Amino acid sequence: MKRIRRKDYLDWLIKWKEHQIIKVVTGVRRCGKSTLFDIYQEYLLEHEVLNEQIIAINFENLDFEDLCDYKSLYKYIKSHLLPDKMNYIFLDEIQHVEDYQKVVDSLFLRENCDVYITGSNAYFMSGELATLLTGRYVELSMMPLSFKEFCEGLNNSNLSLIDKFNHYLAIGSFPYVLKYGYQESEAKEYINGIYNTILLNDIVKRLNIADVNMLESITKFMMHNIGNRTSPNKISNTMTSNHKKINPRTVDRYIRGLTDSLLFYEARRYNIKGKQFLTTINKYYVCDIAMRNMLVRSQDSDIGHILENIVFLELKRRYKEVYVGQIGQNGEVDFVAIENGNPIYFQVSQTTLDEDVLKRELAPLKQIHDNYPKYLLTLDEVFDDMNYDGIKKKNVLKWLIS
Repeated sequence: MKRIRRKDYLDWLIKWKEHQIIKVVTGVRRCGKSTLFDIYQEYLLEHEVLNEQIIAINFENLDFEDLCDYKSLYKYIKSHLLPDKMNYIFLDEIQHVEDYQKVVDSLFLRENCDVYITGSNAYFMSGELATLLTGRYVELSMMPLSFKEFCEGLNNSNLSLIDKFNHYLAIGSFPYVLKYGYQESEAKEYINGIYNTILLNDIVKRLNIADVNMLESITKFMMHNIGNRTSPNKISNTMTSNHKKINPRTVDRYIRGLTDSLLFYEARRYNIKGKQFLTTINKYYVCDIAMRNMLVRSQDSDIGHILENIVFLELKRRYKEVYVGQIGQNGEVDFVAIENGNPIYFQVSQTTLDEDVLKRELAPLKQIHDNYPKYLLTLDEVFDDMNYDGIKKKNVLKWLIS
């Protein structure tokens, strides 16, 4: 299996190298955090760092089970520190260590310790971490493979761009699936294992959920409705009409679990003209389309929402802030990305070769009377590089690998 270097993430680690601040790498399970640490350690060894300067512990490895006690962990690390050199300390899946922050804080105080940690779910990352390590860490939020990274990892580079994209949708974006080549059945089995682990370990155990079937029903509902406006009330009403009664407050709790585990990302709505956030009826996008397709029977009409999901994830990689744009009461721009405080607008459509569809997709963008960039992304291979009064039409696959 070809290993993908994840250049942007590696560059982030290099940028923060030896700064006296804790480097935290977050991300959904199996998105490649441990491999990133391996690649970074190779980089260090190639740049005059000795092997003895690196202390790497993965708490999912039974060899380190005795170090899940924070006192034992600190004693172990301290005994391996080189007093006259910088020590690079990697603590992978540190949420397995109760009171881990006591170890991290003590290492943080040492000028010759460069500390890197990972954790699998956002309870650890956003909730606990922000409280326990306030002001002492910077965070890298990792995602599964982008389409560009997926293409780099394919052994067969002679495939057309659209064939590569179809494989991306079929076997998914988790790095390990590339091992299976084009064997969808093996890839689906692997992805199903990730899904079950996230549901049972990151959500059910954390939230003490008794009705696992209800959680699965809500998860499948959200996967089926990627890109649609939804709310706890709407989901509650749908479940109740299907004879699965649940109150909106419980639904909201389940949604928080699904987003905290990074199985889904929430896209908040942003009033473009009023420049203010809207707090209700947001959209949700799944972290991996193949996982969604495994659980939800796909239809041809889904391709628009699937494409929208892919673009949203790519925008999340490229920009810190990504929202759904609201214009007036009913007008909507698919996405507004914020770069250096300024908006960039994106509309996504499977095709706009039909003139009526083109007019419909351009209409929201034409309602925005500013000079910031506006893009229309489609799968069209003809008329794929057009300009409509400043609105640039691009082929979405070329955009994804640009």
